[in-house]
Amino acid sequence: MELTADELKAYDGSDPSKPIYVAIKGRIFDVSAGNSFYGPGGPYCMFAGKDASRALAKMSKNEEDVSPSLDGLSEKEMAVLNDWETKFEAKYSIVGNVIS
Repeated sequence: MELTADELKAYDGSDPSKPIYVAIKGRIFDVSAGNSFYGPGGPYCMFAGKDASRALAKMSKNEEDVSPSLDGLSEKEMAVLNDWETKFEAKYSIVGNVIS
């Protein structure tokens, strides 16, 4: 499955009939099993329906950091992002990619 960033927004948990998706480095993960974390009101709900790469790399929950942009990230931040990606791969299914 391929989704644009705008199409991905529909999978933010606000519609209970749809799965919850979070993208990392352009790959979309179905995080529905983590509804209590990524669903409405969850501690990571700001990542739902978006590519959260930059925010995960920076260990940030600030809305302005929830972005696919990796520009200017340090080696340490990239290592943190890679760790998150590995955790997601182990826990959640990859269902597609974000396209421009």
